[in-house]
Order: sequence, then structure tokens, then C-alpha cells
Amino acid sequence: MSSMFNPKDWKNLPPRKALSATKIVSGLARLDGWRLTGDGADVAIEKTFSFANYFETIAFVNALAFVAHTQDHHPDLSVHYNRCVVRFNTHDVGGLSTTDFDCARQADALVGAAPAA
Repeated sequence: MSSMFNPKDWKNLPPRKALSATKIVSGLARLDGWRLTGDGADVAIEKTFSFANYFETIAFVNALAFVAHTQDHHPDLSVHYNRCVVRFNTHDVGGLSTTDFDCARQADALVGAAPAA
């Protein structure tokens, strides 16, 4: 199989680290429509993506599943008829890491969302 189907191998990359509050606020400022939820180790970034129908919602979910697989970073999803709530956090750092923000940007790119100004 092509390497594009292989997930990121985190054991061969520098360890992820929890971001400071300042870096989290800065990261959120560069994302459109994402918000901070939870607290402590359960802190996450979350966004609701809206669609015209169930087919579009599931197409987004399937595309996001591919992104999550290749990044080896899997969001919590709440899937509904015409929307999907996406929630990222990094369990192994007990908070948020740059990976959460990278994956959020990739989720936005799936629907053609522009970064925040």
C-alpha cells in the first residue's frame, strides 16, 4: 500500500508537549469558528461543521477519518443529519498540542474554510 495510507509514527518523532495558555489562545485566533471547551486534561478545541444533508455530513466524516488516520490523531465526533461536531485534544499530554491545531486546519481545509484573519 502507498505510504499515504500509513499513519504518522510518533515513536520516531519528537514527543508532543502540552501548549501553554498563551499558545492556545494564539492558535485559536488563527482558526475560524473553533472554540475552547473543557478544562484540565479534558481541555479541547471544538467546531461544529454544518452541511446540507446526511450524505454531505458522512462524506466529511469519511474524509476526516482519513486525515485522522494519517496523522494518527483521532478526534471525538458527534455526527448528526446535517452537522458534525469535531473535538480535538491530545490525551497523552493531558491538554492541547500543536497536533490538535494542525488537524483542525486540515478539517477546515476539507470544507474549504479560510483561516481566520
